[in-house]
Amino acid sequence: MNLATDGKSSRLLTAAAYTALFLAGAVEGLIGSFQYSRLAPVAAIGFCVLLLATCLLGAWAMRTISGALWPAVGWLVVSFVLSMPVSGGSVIITNSTAGKWYLYGGTVSALSGIALAFGAQTFGGRIPGAGARPR
Repeated sequence: MNLATDGKSSRLLTAAAYTALFLAGAVEGLIGSFQYSRLAPVAAIGFCVLLLATCLLGAWAMRTISGALWPAVGWLVVSFVLSMPVSGGSVIITNSTAGKWYLYGGTVSALSGIALAFGAQTFGGRIPGAGARPR
């Protein structure tokens, strides 16, 4: 059985890659939600840059817009769930300068990564990546 010709194996491998991208975004959101306040807003900005890089590298590796979408969705789900107050009244992501930079900057970074991937595919015809075939 050849992996390149087997449709089920190819779909399974693609699903595993998108799941890994989603989990990478979710882990970034989990770690960032607890560590964003280190060094005031500097760490929050660093986590935003890391998310943008993950989205762009995901799009580059998968050569699709979905490669940028899944890490962004993973980050958004985890970060915004952790920013909600619990019944005891405690909040993980506070309404501070660093918290605002982390949530708003991360959202802008996620949307920018998706938009840049969309622009690369729309205006370039495809997202260039490893193993891309010339036209």
